[in-house]
Amino acid sequence: MHLHAIVSGHVQGVGFRYFVRTTAMNLGLSGWVRNLPDGRVEVEAEGDEDSLQELEERLWKGCHFSRVEDVACTRTENAKGFEDFAIRR
Repeated sequence: MHLHAIVSGHVQGVGFRYFVRTTAMNLGLSGWVRNLPDGRVEVEAEGDEDSLQELEERLWKGCHFSRVEDVACTRTENAKGFEDFAIRR
C-alpha cells in the first residue's frame, strides 16, 4: 500500500520531518518526507495498511513543537518500491 499526505500547520522548523522519518522507520515503512515552499510538509510512505494508518494518526498528533491543522491523505495500492525512508530537501 502507498500513502501520500500533505500536512498543514506549523510543521516546518520544528523537527517535523525528523519526527516523520523516525516514526515511519519504527513502523517498518519506506518512502520520504520533505518541506514544501508554502510551509506544508509532503509525505510518501509504503508498507502494510495497519502501519500506514498508524502513521496517519501520528501525523495528526505531530511532534512536540508542531501544530498540525490538516492532514490530507490519499492511499493507493500502487507501490513505488522505496527502499528506505529519506528526508528530501
